[in-house]
Amino acid sequence: MTQIKDFFAGILHSGKNINLSNKRKKLFLTAFASILLLSALIGIVIGVKSRNSTTESIRVSAAHAVVKSSCSATLYPELCYSTITSHPDMIKKVKTQKDVIELAVNITTTAVERSYFQIKKLTTRKGLTHRQITALHDCLEMVSETLDDLHDVIKDLEEYQTNKSIKQHADDLKTLMSSAITNQETCLDGFSHDEADKKLRKSLEKSERRVEKMCSNALAMICNMTRTDLANERKLNGRNLKEEQNNAWPEWFSTGDRRLLQSGTVKANVVVAADGSGNYKTVAAAVAAAPSKSKTRYVIRIKAGVYRENVEVPSSKTNIMFMGDGRKNTIITGSRSVKGGSTTFDSATVAVVGDGFLARDITFQNTAGAANHQAVALRVGSDFSAFYQCDMLAYQDTLYVHSNRQFYINCFIAGTVDFIFGNAAVVFQNCDIHARRPGPGQKNMLTAQGRTDPNQNTGIVIQKCRIGATSDLLPVIGSFPTYLGRPWKLYSRTVVMQSTVSNVIHPAGWFEWDGNFALDSLSYREYQNTGAGAGTSGRVKWKGFKVITSSSEAQGYTPANFISGGSWLSSTTFPYSLNL
Repeated sequence: MTQIKDFFAGILHSGKNINLSNKRKKLFLTAFASILLLSALIGIVIGVKSRNSTTESIRVSAAHAVVKSSCSATLYPELCYSTITSHPDMIKKVKTQKDVIELAVNITTTAVERSYFQIKKLTTRKGLTHRQITALHDCLEMVSETLDDLHDVIKDLEEYQTNKSIKQHADDLKTLMSSAITNQETCLDGFSHDEADKKLRKSLEKSERRVEKMCSNALAMICNMTRTDLANERKLNGRNLKEEQNNAWPEWFSTGDRRLLQSGTVKANVVVAADGSGNYKTVAAAVAAAPSKSKTRYVIRIKAGVYRENVEVPSSKTNIMFMGDGRKNTIITGSRSVKGGSTTFDSATVAVVGDGFLARDITFQNTAGAANHQAVALRVGSDFSAFYQCDMLAYQDTLYVHSNRQFYINCFIAGTVDFIFGNAAVVFQNCDIHARRPGPGQKNMLTAQGRTDPNQNTGIVIQKCRIGATSDLLPVIGSFPTYLGRPWKLYSRTVVMQSTVSNVIHPAGWFEWDGNFALDSLSYREYQNTGAGAGTSGRVKWKGFKVITSSSEAQGYTPANFISGGSWLSSTTFPYSLNL
Protein backbone atom coordinates (compact mmCIF):
# COMPACT_ATOMS: atom_id res chain seq x y z
CA MET A 1 0.00 0.00 0.00
CA THR A 2 2.85 2.47 0.93
CA GLN A 3 4.54 1.82 -2.40
CA ILE A 4 1.34 2.52 -4.27
CA LYS A 5 0.83 5.76 -2.35
CA ASP A 6 4.43 6.89 -3.03
CA PHE A 7 4.05 6.07 -6.70
CA PHE A 8 1.00 8.25 -7.10
CA ALA A 9 2.40 11.00 -4.85
CA GLY A 10 5.26 11.24 -7.29
CA ILE A 11 2.84 11.68 -10.12
CA LEU A 12 0.97 14.41 -8.25
CA HIS A 13 4.22 16.34 -7.58
CA SER A 14 5.78 15.73 -10.98
CA GLY A 15 5.28 19.25 -12.25
CA LYS A 16 1.89 18.62 -13.84
CA ASN A 17 -0.50 21.42 -13.04
CA ILE A 18 -2.75 19.61 -10.64
CA ASN A 19 -4.19 22.12 -8.20
CA LEU A 20 -5.16 19.99 -5.25
CA SER A 21 -4.86 20.63 -1.54
CA ASN A 22 -2.84 18.20 0.54
CA LYS A 23 -6.02 16.85 2.09
CA ARG A 24 -7.65 16.24 -1.25
CA LYS A 25 -4.43 14.64 -2.50
CA LYS A 26 -4.43 12.23 0.41
CA LEU A 27 -8.08 11.36 -0.18
CA PHE A 28 -7.38 10.78 -3.83
CA LEU A 29 -4.38 8.62 -3.11
CA THR A 30 -6.26 6.54 -0.53
CA ALA A 31 -9.28 6.02 -2.80
CA PHE A 32 -7.16 5.15 -5.79
CA ALA A 33 -5.02 2.75 -3.79
CA SER A 34 -8.14 1.08 -2.41
CA ILE A 35 -9.46 0.59 -5.93
CA LEU A 36 -6.19 -0.98 -6.98
CA LEU A 37 -6.15 -3.24 -3.95
CA LEU A 38 -9.74 -4.30 -4.58
CA SER A 39 -8.87 -4.98 -8.19
CA ALA A 40 -5.92 -7.07 -7.07
CA LEU A 41 -8.09 -9.00 -4.65
CA ILE A 42 -10.75 -9.54 -7.31
CA GLY A 43 -8.03 -10.75 -9.64
CA ILE A 44 -6.83 -13.21 -7.04
CA VAL A 45 -10.39 -14.44 -6.40
CA ILE A 46 -11.04 -14.73 -10.12
CA GLY A 47 -7.79 -16.60 -10.51
CA VAL A 48 -8.70 -19.01 -7.72
CA LYS A 49 -12.18 -19.43 -9.12
CA SER A 50 -10.72 -19.91 -12.55
CA ARG A 51 -8.40 -22.60 -11.25
CA ASN A 52 -11.30 -24.20 -9.31
CA SER A 53 -13.51 -23.92 -12.34
CA THR A 54 -10.84 -25.59 -14.44
CA THR A 55 -10.50 -28.37 -11.87
CA GLU A 56 -14.29 -28.76 -11.71
CA SER A 57 -14.48 -28.77 -15.48
CA ILE A 58 -11.88 -31.52 -15.62
CA ARG A 59 -13.85 -33.55 -13.06
CA VAL A 60 -17.10 -33.06 -14.99
CA SER A 61 -15.44 -34.01 -18.27
CA ALA A 62 -13.83 -37.07 -16.71
CA ALA A 63 -17.12 -38.26 -15.17
CA HIS A 64 -19.00 -37.74 -18.43
CA ALA A 65 -16.29 -39.64 -20.31
CA VAL A 66 -16.57 -42.63 -17.94
CA VAL A 67 -20.37 -42.61 -18.26
CA LYS A 68 -20.23 -42.33 -22.03
CA SER A 69 -17.71 -45.13 -22.31
CA SER A 70 -19.72 -47.38 -19.98
CA CYS A 71 -23.01 -46.66 -21.72
CA SER A 72 -21.52 -47.42 -25.13
CA ALA A 73 -21.67 -51.13 -24.24
CA THR A 74 -25.45 -51.06 -23.68
CA LEU A 75 -28.42 -51.69 -25.95
CA TYR A 76 -29.94 -48.30 -25.08
CA PRO A 77 -26.95 -45.92 -24.77
CA GLU A 78 -28.91 -42.67 -25.03
CA LEU A 79 -31.24 -43.67 -22.18
CA CYS A 80 -28.24 -44.84 -20.18
CA TYR A 81 -26.31 -41.59 -20.67
CA SER A 82 -29.24 -39.23 -20.08
CA THR A 83 -30.50 -40.90 -16.89
CA ILE A 84 -27.06 -41.09 -15.29
CA THR A 85 -25.69 -37.65 -16.27
CA SER A 86 -28.88 -35.95 -15.09
CA HIS A 87 -28.49 -37.40 -11.60
CA PRO A 88 -27.38 -34.69 -9.11
CA ASP A 89 -24.70 -36.93 -7.57
CA MET A 90 -23.16 -38.01 -10.85
CA ILE A 91 -20.03 -35.81 -10.62
CA LYS A 92 -19.44 -36.68 -6.99
CA LYS A 93 -19.93 -40.44 -7.34
CA VAL A 94 -18.62 -41.43 -10.76
CA LYS A 95 -14.93 -42.19 -11.15
CA THR A 96 -14.92 -45.78 -12.45
CA GLN A 97 -17.08 -48.09 -14.54
CA LYS A 98 -18.29 -49.80 -11.35
CA ASP A 99 -19.43 -46.42 -10.02
CA VAL A 100 -21.51 -45.94 -13.17
CA ILE A 101 -23.15 -49.34 -12.71
CA GLU A 102 -23.93 -48.68 -9.05
CA LEU A 103 -25.49 -45.32 -9.88
CA ALA A 104 -27.45 -46.86 -12.76
CA VAL A 105 -28.86 -49.55 -10.45
CA ASN A 106 -29.80 -46.96 -7.82
CA ILE A 107 -31.58 -44.86 -10.44
CA THR A 108 -33.37 -47.99 -11.68
CA THR A 109 -34.45 -48.80 -8.12
CA THR A 110 -36.13 -45.39 -7.87
CA ALA A 111 -37.93 -46.02 -11.18
CA VAL A 112 -39.15 -49.41 -9.93
CA GLU A 113 -40.47 -47.84 -6.73
CA ARG A 114 -42.45 -45.32 -8.81
CA SER A 115 -43.78 -48.22 -10.88
CA TYR A 116 -45.07 -49.87 -7.72
CA PHE A 117 -47.29 -46.91 -6.84
CA GLN A 118 -48.57 -46.67 -10.40
CA ILE A 119 -49.59 -50.33 -10.36
CA LYS A 120 -51.07 -49.98 -6.87
CA LYS A 121 -53.23 -47.11 -8.11
CA LEU A 122 -54.53 -49.24 -11.00
CA THR A 123 -55.78 -51.87 -8.55
CA THR A 124 -58.36 -49.34 -7.29
CA ARG A 125 -60.05 -49.02 -10.70
CA LYS A 126 -63.65 -50.07 -10.81
CA GLY A 127 -64.91 -52.80 -13.10
CA LEU A 128 -61.76 -54.89 -13.21
CA THR A 129 -62.15 -58.59 -13.94
CA HIS A 130 -60.79 -61.27 -11.61
CA ARG A 131 -57.91 -61.96 -14.00
CA GLN A 132 -57.03 -58.26 -14.33
CA ILE A 133 -56.90 -57.92 -10.55
CA THR A 134 -54.77 -61.06 -10.38
CA ALA A 135 -52.45 -59.74 -13.11
CA LEU A 136 -51.95 -56.47 -11.22
CA HIS A 137 -51.13 -58.38 -8.04
CA ASP A 138 -48.68 -60.50 -10.07
CA CYS A 139 -47.06 -57.21 -11.13
CA LEU A 140 -46.80 -56.02 -7.53
CA GLU A 141 -45.06 -59.29 -6.68
CA MET A 142 -42.71 -58.79 -9.62
CA VAL A 143 -41.91 -55.25 -8.44
CA SER A 144 -41.10 -56.58 -4.98
CA GLU A 145 -38.87 -59.30 -6.42
CA THR A 146 -37.13 -56.77 -8.67
CA LEU A 147 -36.37 -54.47 -5.74
CA ASP A 148 -34.87 -57.43 -3.88
CA ASP A 149 -32.77 -58.30 -6.93
CA LEU A 150 -31.50 -54.73 -7.33
CA HIS A 151 -30.69 -54.49 -3.63
CA ASP A 152 -28.62 -57.67 -3.92
CA VAL A 153 -26.88 -56.30 -7.01
CA ILE A 154 -25.78 -53.19 -5.09
CA LYS A 155 -24.56 -55.34 -2.20
CA ASP A 156 -22.62 -57.59 -4.58
CA LEU A 157 -21.08 -54.61 -6.37
CA GLU A 158 -19.94 -53.13 -3.06
CA GLU A 159 -18.20 -56.44 -2.28
CA TYR A 160 -16.91 -56.92 -5.83
CA GLN A 161 -13.55 -58.73 -5.97
CA THR A 162 -13.48 -59.19 -2.20
CA ASN A 163 -15.37 -62.14 -0.70
CA LYS A 164 -15.86 -64.11 -3.94
CA SER A 165 -13.97 -64.79 -7.14
CA ILE A 166 -14.61 -62.55 -10.12
CA LYS A 167 -16.37 -65.46 -11.86
CA GLN A 168 -18.73 -66.01 -8.93
CA HIS A 169 -19.47 -62.29 -8.76
CA ALA A 170 -20.07 -62.25 -12.51
CA ASP A 171 -22.44 -65.24 -12.40
CA ASP A 172 -24.40 -63.83 -9.46
CA LEU A 173 -24.66 -60.30 -10.85
CA LYS A 174 -25.77 -61.50 -14.29
CA THR A 175 -28.34 -63.84 -12.73
CA LEU A 176 -29.81 -61.08 -10.57
CA MET A 177 -30.08 -58.58 -13.42
CA SER A 178 -31.44 -61.23 -15.79
CA SER A 179 -34.13 -61.99 -13.22
CA ALA A 180 -34.98 -58.29 -12.86
CA ILE A 181 -35.53 -58.02 -16.63
CA THR A 182 -37.66 -61.18 -16.65
CA ASN A 183 -39.86 -59.76 -13.91
CA GLN A 184 -40.88 -56.80 -16.09
CA GLU A 185 -41.79 -59.16 -18.94
CA THR A 186 -43.78 -61.37 -16.59
CA CYS A 187 -45.80 -58.40 -15.38
CA LEU A 188 -46.80 -57.43 -18.91
CA ASP A 189 -47.44 -61.04 -19.99
CA GLY A 190 -50.26 -61.21 -17.47
CA PHE A 191 -52.31 -58.87 -19.67
CA SER A 192 -52.15 -60.93 -22.87
CA HIS A 193 -55.28 -63.04 -22.73
CA ASP A 194 -58.12 -60.89 -24.09
CA GLU A 195 -58.77 -57.36 -25.40
CA ALA A 196 -59.77 -55.97 -22.01
CA ASP A 197 -56.51 -57.25 -20.54
CA LYS A 198 -54.48 -55.72 -23.38
CA LYS A 199 -56.18 -52.36 -22.89
CA LEU A 200 -55.20 -52.31 -19.21
CA ARG A 201 -51.68 -53.35 -20.19
CA LYS A 202 -51.28 -50.06 -22.09
CA SER A 203 -51.68 -48.15 -18.82
CA LEU A 204 -48.41 -49.47 -17.46
CA GLU A 205 -46.48 -50.66 -20.50
CA LYS A 206 -44.48 -47.45 -20.97
CA SER A 207 -43.10 -47.41 -17.43
CA GLU A 208 -42.46 -51.17 -17.39
CA ARG A 209 -40.58 -51.02 -20.69
CA ARG A 210 -38.50 -48.10 -19.42
CA VAL A 211 -37.55 -50.04 -16.29
CA GLU A 212 -36.77 -53.10 -18.41
CA LYS A 213 -34.43 -51.04 -20.62
CA MET A 214 -32.71 -49.56 -17.58
CA CYS A 215 -32.19 -53.07 -16.20
CA SER A 216 -30.87 -54.15 -19.60
CA ASN A 217 -28.34 -51.30 -19.57
CA ALA A 218 -27.10 -52.25 -16.10
CA LEU A 219 -26.76 -55.88 -17.20
CA ALA A 220 -24.79 -54.93 -20.31
CA MET A 221 -22.36 -52.84 -18.27
CA ILE A 222 -21.95 -55.65 -15.74
CA CYS A 223 -21.20 -58.10 -18.56
CA ASN A 224 -18.63 -55.72 -20.05
CA MET A 225 -16.91 -55.04 -16.72
CA THR A 226 -16.73 -58.66 -15.55
CA ARG A 227 -15.66 -59.93 -18.97
CA THR A 228 -12.74 -57.48 -18.96
CA ASP A 229 -11.79 -58.31 -15.37
CA LEU A 230 -11.93 -62.06 -16.04
CA ALA A 231 -9.74 -61.67 -19.12
CA ASN A 232 -7.22 -59.63 -17.15
CA GLU A 233 -7.21 -62.20 -14.35
CA ARG A 234 -6.59 -65.04 -16.79
CA LYS A 235 -3.77 -63.09 -18.41
CA LEU A 236 -2.25 -62.33 -15.03
CA ASN A 237 -2.58 -65.82 -13.57
CA GLY A 238 -2.22 -67.85 -16.73
CA ARG A 239 -5.09 -70.18 -15.83
CA ASN A 240 -8.59 -70.98 -17.04
CA LEU A 241 -10.35 -70.85 -13.66
CA LYS A 242 -11.46 -74.50 -13.78
CA GLU A 243 -10.40 -74.90 -10.18
CA GLU A 244 -13.34 -72.71 -9.17
CA GLN A 245 -15.72 -75.51 -10.10
CA ASN A 246 -14.82 -77.52 -7.04
CA ASN A 247 -18.14 -78.74 -5.64
CA ALA A 248 -17.74 -76.38 -2.71
CA TRP A 249 -20.58 -75.96 -0.27
CA PRO A 250 -22.53 -72.71 -0.68
CA GLU A 251 -21.56 -69.93 1.72
CA TRP A 252 -25.00 -69.94 3.31
CA PHE A 253 -24.87 -73.65 4.14
CA SER A 254 -24.36 -74.39 7.84
CA THR A 255 -21.79 -76.79 9.25
CA GLY A 256 -24.62 -78.90 10.69
CA ASP A 257 -26.28 -79.21 7.29
CA ARG A 258 -23.00 -80.24 5.72
CA ARG A 259 -22.51 -83.02 8.27
CA LEU A 260 -26.05 -84.31 7.73
CA LEU A 261 -25.76 -84.28 3.95
CA GLN A 262 -22.31 -85.79 3.91
CA SER A 263 -23.62 -88.65 6.02
CA GLY A 264 -26.54 -89.16 3.64
CA THR A 265 -29.09 -88.48 6.39
CA VAL A 266 -31.81 -85.88 5.91
CA LYS A 267 -33.89 -85.33 9.01
CA ALA A 268 -37.40 -83.89 8.68
CA ASN A 269 -38.20 -80.78 10.68
CA VAL A 270 -41.96 -81.27 10.31
CA VAL A 271 -44.32 -83.83 8.78
CA VAL A 272 -47.37 -83.16 6.63
CA ALA A 273 -50.05 -85.85 6.61
CA ALA A 274 -53.58 -85.47 5.26
CA ASP A 275 -54.86 -87.97 7.84
CA GLY A 276 -53.72 -85.80 10.72
CA SER A 277 -50.86 -88.05 11.84
CA GLY A 278 -48.24 -85.34 11.21
CA ASN A 279 -47.61 -81.81 12.36
CA TYR A 280 -49.79 -80.31 9.62
CA LYS A 281 -52.59 -81.51 7.33
CA THR A 282 -51.66 -79.27 4.39
CA VAL A 283 -48.40 -78.41 2.69
CA ALA A 284 -49.31 -74.72 2.64
CA ALA A 285 -49.69 -74.69 6.42
CA ALA A 286 -46.25 -76.27 6.89
CA VAL A 287 -44.66 -73.70 4.59
CA ALA A 288 -46.38 -70.82 6.39
CA ALA A 289 -44.99 -72.05 9.71
CA ALA A 290 -41.45 -72.51 8.41
CA PRO A 291 -38.82 -69.99 9.58
CA SER A 292 -38.13 -66.99 7.36
CA LYS A 293 -34.74 -66.31 5.76
CA SER A 294 -33.36 -69.56 7.14
CA LYS A 295 -29.67 -70.21 6.50
CA THR A 296 -30.07 -73.90 7.31
CA ARG A 297 -32.05 -76.53 5.45
CA TYR A 298 -35.66 -76.81 6.67
CA VAL A 299 -37.10 -80.18 5.64
CA ILE A 300 -40.85 -80.68 5.23
CA ARG A 301 -41.65 -84.36 4.87
CA ILE A 302 -44.88 -84.88 2.93
CA LYS A 303 -46.35 -88.30 3.62
CA ALA A 304 -48.10 -90.35 0.94
CA GLY A 305 -51.41 -88.84 -0.13
CA VAL A 306 -53.12 -86.53 -2.59
CA TYR A 307 -52.98 -82.89 -1.50
CA ARG A 308 -55.53 -80.78 -3.34
CA GLU A 309 -54.22 -77.31 -2.73
CA ASN A 310 -52.23 -74.43 -4.17
CA VAL A 311 -48.92 -73.88 -2.43
CA GLU A 312 -46.57 -70.90 -2.54
CA VAL A 313 -43.05 -70.82 -1.14
CA PRO A 314 -42.44 -67.03 -1.04
CA SER A 315 -39.08 -65.30 -1.26
CA SER A 316 -38.94 -65.00 2.53
CA LYS A 317 -38.88 -68.79 2.93
CA THR A 318 -35.37 -69.83 1.97
CA ASN A 319 -33.71 -73.26 1.99
CA ILE A 320 -36.97 -75.22 2.19
CA MET A 321 -36.96 -78.88 1.14
CA PHE A 322 -40.05 -80.93 0.20
CA MET A 323 -39.41 -84.63 0.75
CA GLY A 324 -42.15 -86.97 -0.45
CA ASP A 325 -42.86 -90.68 -0.03
CA GLY A 326 -42.32 -91.40 -3.72
CA ARG A 327 -43.52 -89.59 -6.82
CA LYS A 328 -46.39 -92.05 -7.33
CA ASN A 329 -47.53 -91.71 -3.73
CA THR A 330 -47.11 -88.03 -2.82
CA ILE A 331 -49.11 -85.81 -5.17
CA ILE A 332 -49.84 -82.08 -4.90
CA THR A 333 -52.58 -81.22 -7.38
CA GLY A 334 -54.64 -78.22 -8.50
CA SER A 335 -56.70 -77.07 -11.46
CA ARG A 336 -56.30 -73.31 -11.92
CA SER A 337 -56.14 -72.19 -15.56
CA VAL A 338 -56.25 -69.14 -17.82
CA LYS A 339 -59.60 -70.18 -19.22
CA GLY A 340 -60.81 -70.52 -15.66
CA GLY A 341 -59.95 -66.84 -15.02
CA SER A 342 -56.39 -67.04 -13.72
CA THR A 343 -53.19 -65.65 -15.18
CA THR A 344 -50.56 -68.13 -16.35
CA PHE A 345 -48.30 -66.98 -13.50
CA ASP A 346 -50.98 -67.47 -10.85
CA SER A 347 -52.29 -70.77 -12.23
CA ALA A 348 -49.41 -72.76 -10.70
CA THR A 349 -50.38 -75.55 -8.33
CA VAL A 350 -47.05 -75.06 -6.57
CA ALA A 351 -45.06 -71.81 -6.90
CA VAL A 352 -41.53 -71.62 -5.49
CA VAL A 353 -39.64 -68.33 -5.11
CA GLY A 354 -37.50 -68.64 -1.96
CA ASP A 355 -33.86 -69.37 -2.80
CA GLY A 356 -32.28 -72.76 -2.16
CA PHE A 357 -35.48 -74.80 -2.63
CA LEU A 358 -35.18 -78.58 -3.04
CA ALA A 359 -37.79 -81.26 -3.78
CA ARG A 360 -37.59 -85.01 -4.18
CA ASP A 361 -40.03 -87.91 -4.69
CA ILE A 362 -43.11 -85.75 -5.33
CA THR A 363 -45.60 -85.22 -8.18
CA PHE A 364 -46.68 -81.67 -9.04
CA GLN A 365 -49.87 -81.70 -11.08
CA ASN A 366 -52.43 -79.47 -12.77
CA THR A 367 -55.58 -81.26 -13.94
CA ALA A 368 -57.26 -78.38 -15.82
CA GLY A 369 -56.76 -80.24 -19.12
CA ALA A 370 -55.88 -79.24 -22.66
CA ALA A 371 -59.17 -77.39 -23.24
CA ASN A 372 -58.43 -74.83 -20.50
CA HIS A 373 -55.23 -73.55 -22.12
CA GLN A 374 -52.38 -72.38 -19.86
CA ALA A 375 -52.42 -74.30 -16.57
CA VAL A 376 -49.14 -74.60 -14.68
CA ALA A 377 -48.27 -77.52 -12.42
CA LEU A 378 -45.04 -76.03 -11.03
CA ARG A 379 -43.56 -72.52 -11.23
CA VAL A 380 -40.00 -71.96 -10.04
CA GLY A 381 -38.16 -68.66 -9.52
CA SER A 382 -35.87 -69.95 -6.77
CA ASP A 383 -32.14 -69.47 -7.26
CA PHE A 384 -30.06 -72.61 -6.62
CA SER A 385 -33.18 -74.80 -6.72
CA ALA A 386 -33.11 -78.50 -7.60
CA PHE A 387 -35.60 -81.33 -8.16
CA TYR A 388 -34.88 -85.06 -7.95
CA GLN A 389 -37.21 -87.90 -8.92
CA CYS A 390 -40.18 -85.59 -9.30
CA ASP A 391 -43.05 -85.64 -11.81
CA MET A 392 -44.52 -82.48 -13.38
CA LEU A 393 -47.82 -83.33 -15.07
CA ALA A 394 -50.20 -81.03 -16.96
CA TYR A 395 -50.98 -80.02 -20.54
CA GLN A 396 -50.22 -76.51 -21.82
CA ASP A 397 -47.46 -74.78 -19.79
CA THR A 398 -46.76 -77.65 -17.38
CA LEU A 399 -43.47 -76.39 -15.95
CA TYR A 400 -42.76 -72.67 -15.66
CA VAL A 401 -39.00 -72.30 -15.15
CA HIS A 402 -39.49 -68.63 -14.45
CA SER A 403 -36.06 -67.27 -13.42
CA ASN A 404 -32.70 -67.84 -11.71
CA ARG A 405 -30.54 -71.02 -11.64
CA GLN A 406 -32.31 -74.38 -11.57
CA PHE A 407 -31.47 -78.09 -11.94
CA TYR A 408 -33.68 -81.15 -12.59
CA ILE A 409 -32.39 -84.72 -12.34
CA ASN A 410 -34.26 -88.01 -12.94
CA CYS A 411 -37.58 -86.18 -13.32
CA PHE A 412 -40.57 -86.87 -15.59
CA ILE A 413 -42.18 -83.90 -17.35
CA ALA A 414 -45.26 -84.32 -19.53
CA GLY A 415 -47.44 -81.83 -21.39
CA THR A 416 -48.57 -80.44 -24.73
CA VAL A 417 -48.10 -76.82 -25.84
CA ASP A 418 -44.94 -75.03 -24.58
CA PHE A 419 -44.87 -77.39 -21.63
CA ILE A 420 -41.40 -76.34 -20.42
CA PHE A 421 -41.24 -72.55 -20.63
CA GLY A 422 -39.79 -69.49 -18.92
CA ASN A 423 -36.51 -67.61 -18.61
CA ALA A 424 -34.43 -69.38 -16.00
CA ALA A 425 -30.91 -70.68 -16.49
CA VAL A 426 -31.89 -74.34 -16.19
CA VAL A 427 -30.43 -77.77 -16.91
CA PHE A 428 -32.47 -80.96 -17.21
CA GLN A 429 -30.30 -84.03 -16.76
CA ASN A 430 -31.32 -87.68 -17.17
CA CYS A 431 -35.01 -86.72 -17.30
CA ASP A 432 -37.91 -88.17 -19.28
CA ILE A 433 -39.64 -85.44 -21.28
CA HIS A 434 -42.80 -86.71 -22.95
CA ALA A 435 -45.39 -85.03 -25.14
CA ARG A 436 -49.07 -85.83 -24.49
CA ARG A 437 -52.05 -85.84 -26.82
CA PRO A 438 -53.09 -82.17 -27.17
CA GLY A 439 -56.44 -80.63 -28.04
CA PRO A 440 -57.90 -80.78 -31.56
CA GLY A 441 -55.74 -78.96 -34.10
CA GLN A 442 -52.94 -78.26 -31.63
CA LYS A 443 -49.22 -78.95 -32.01
CA ASN A 444 -46.90 -79.97 -29.20
CA MET A 445 -43.90 -77.83 -28.25
CA LEU A 446 -41.52 -79.19 -25.67
CA THR A 447 -40.08 -75.74 -24.91
CA ALA A 448 -40.85 -72.03 -25.21
CA GLN A 449 -37.83 -70.24 -23.83
CA GLY A 450 -38.26 -66.57 -22.91
CA ARG A 451 -34.92 -64.73 -23.15
CA THR A 452 -35.57 -61.09 -24.13
CA ASP A 453 -32.04 -59.70 -23.90
CA PRO A 454 -28.87 -61.07 -25.53
CA ASN A 455 -26.89 -60.40 -22.35
CA GLN A 456 -29.13 -62.56 -20.14
CA ASN A 457 -27.39 -65.75 -18.95
CA THR A 458 -30.61 -67.74 -19.32
CA GLY A 459 -31.75 -70.68 -21.39
CA ILE A 460 -33.09 -74.24 -21.31
CA VAL A 461 -30.56 -77.08 -21.55
CA ILE A 462 -31.76 -80.67 -22.00
CA GLN A 463 -28.81 -83.01 -21.39
CA LYS A 464 -28.72 -86.82 -21.39
CA CYS A 465 -32.52 -86.99 -21.36
CA ARG A 466 -35.10 -89.16 -23.11
CA ILE A 467 -37.59 -87.33 -25.33
CA GLY A 468 -40.70 -89.33 -26.18
CA ALA A 469 -44.48 -89.56 -26.11
CA THR A 470 -47.04 -90.70 -23.55
CA SER A 471 -49.31 -93.66 -24.26
CA ASP A 472 -52.24 -91.47 -25.36
CA LEU A 473 -50.14 -89.75 -28.05
CA LEU A 474 -48.21 -92.74 -29.41
CA PRO A 475 -51.03 -94.15 -31.60
CA VAL A 476 -51.76 -90.74 -33.21
CA ILE A 477 -48.28 -89.18 -33.55
CA GLY A 478 -48.94 -88.38 -37.21
CA SER A 479 -52.00 -86.28 -36.34
CA PHE A 480 -50.30 -84.08 -33.75
CA PRO A 481 -46.83 -82.82 -34.80
CA THR A 482 -44.38 -82.39 -31.93
CA TYR A 483 -41.38 -80.06 -31.94
CA LEU A 484 -38.42 -79.41 -29.65
CA GLY A 485 -39.48 -75.82 -29.18
CA ARG A 486 -40.49 -72.42 -30.52
CA PRO A 487 -39.22 -68.90 -29.75
CA TRP A 488 -41.50 -67.27 -27.20
CA LYS A 489 -39.21 -64.23 -26.97
CA LEU A 490 -36.69 -62.53 -29.27
CA TYR A 491 -33.50 -64.17 -27.96
CA SER A 492 -34.97 -67.56 -27.08
CA ARG A 493 -32.23 -70.08 -26.23
CA THR A 494 -32.62 -73.87 -26.00
CA VAL A 495 -30.02 -76.63 -26.26
CA VAL A 496 -30.73 -80.34 -26.64
CA MET A 497 -27.61 -82.46 -26.25
CA GLN A 498 -26.54 -86.04 -25.61
CA SER A 499 -30.18 -87.06 -25.44
CA THR A 500 -32.27 -89.85 -26.96
CA VAL A 501 -34.90 -88.33 -29.25
CA SER A 502 -37.73 -90.60 -30.42
CA ASN A 503 -39.72 -90.35 -33.64
CA VAL A 504 -42.28 -88.18 -31.85
CA ILE A 505 -40.18 -85.17 -32.91
CA HIS A 506 -40.96 -83.79 -36.38
CA PRO A 507 -37.97 -83.89 -38.78
CA ALA A 508 -37.90 -80.05 -38.86
CA GLY A 509 -37.20 -80.15 -35.14
CA TRP A 510 -38.30 -76.61 -34.32
CA PHE A 511 -41.35 -74.46 -35.08
CA GLU A 512 -42.05 -70.75 -35.62
CA TRP A 513 -43.77 -68.59 -33.04
CA ASP A 514 -45.14 -65.97 -35.41
CA GLY A 515 -43.82 -65.86 -38.96
CA ASN A 516 -40.18 -64.73 -39.06
CA PHE A 517 -40.18 -63.49 -35.48
CA ALA A 518 -36.86 -64.26 -33.73
CA LEU A 519 -35.64 -66.74 -36.34
CA ASP A 520 -32.37 -64.83 -36.77
CA SER A 521 -31.85 -63.82 -33.14
CA LEU A 522 -32.78 -67.05 -31.35
CA SER A 523 -30.14 -69.59 -30.28
CA TYR A 524 -31.23 -73.20 -30.81
CA ARG A 525 -28.58 -75.90 -30.62
CA GLU A 526 -28.33 -79.70 -30.90
CA TYR A 527 -25.33 -81.83 -29.98
CA GLN A 528 -24.67 -85.58 -30.14
CA ASN A 529 -28.28 -86.71 -29.86
CA THR A 530 -29.38 -90.21 -30.85
CA GLY A 531 -32.66 -91.94 -31.74
CA ALA A 532 -35.19 -91.93 -34.56
CA GLY A 533 -35.96 -88.23 -34.14
CA ALA A 534 -32.38 -87.02 -33.70
CA GLY A 535 -31.40 -86.67 -37.37
CA THR A 536 -30.58 -83.08 -38.30
CA SER A 537 -30.61 -83.25 -42.11
CA GLY A 538 -34.23 -82.11 -42.23
CA ARG A 539 -33.94 -79.48 -39.54
CA VAL A 540 -35.00 -75.85 -40.01
CA LYS A 541 -32.62 -73.58 -41.91
CA TRP A 542 -32.94 -70.59 -39.61
CA LYS A 543 -29.95 -68.37 -38.97
CA GLY A 544 -30.34 -68.92 -35.23
CA PHE A 545 -30.25 -72.74 -35.42
CA LYS A 546 -26.99 -74.68 -35.32
CA VAL A 547 -25.73 -78.21 -34.86
CA ILE A 548 -22.80 -78.08 -32.41
CA THR A 549 -19.73 -80.01 -33.54
CA SER A 550 -17.24 -78.79 -30.94
CA SER A 551 -17.08 -80.36 -27.48
CA SER A 552 -15.64 -77.15 -26.05
CA GLU A 553 -18.69 -75.24 -27.26
CA ALA A 554 -21.03 -77.88 -25.84
CA GLN A 555 -19.16 -77.69 -22.52
CA GLY A 556 -20.52 -74.16 -22.10
CA TYR A 557 -24.01 -75.61 -21.63
CA THR A 558 -23.12 -78.13 -18.92
CA PRO A 559 -24.17 -77.63 -15.28
CA ALA A 560 -20.61 -76.62 -14.40
CA ASN A 561 -20.67 -73.63 -16.71
CA PHE A 562 -24.30 -72.80 -17.42
CA ILE A 563 -25.67 -72.75 -13.86
CA SER A 564 -22.45 -72.48 -11.78
CA GLY A 565 -23.17 -76.04 -10.65
CA GLY A 566 -19.74 -76.61 -9.16
CA SER A 567 -20.48 -74.11 -6.41
CA TRP A 568 -23.80 -75.52 -5.17
CA LEU A 569 -25.04 -78.83 -6.60
CA SER A 570 -23.11 -80.89 -4.04
CA SER A 571 -25.19 -79.34 -1.27
CA THR A 572 -28.40 -80.80 -2.70
CA THR A 573 -27.37 -84.42 -1.99
CA PHE A 574 -28.89 -85.24 -5.40
CA PRO A 575 -26.90 -87.03 -8.10
CA TYR A 576 -25.55 -84.87 -10.92
CA SER A 577 -22.87 -84.64 -13.57
CA LEU A 578 -21.07 -81.35 -14.00
CA ASN A 579 -19.69 -81.94 -17.48
CA LEU A 580 -20.36 -83.73 -20.78
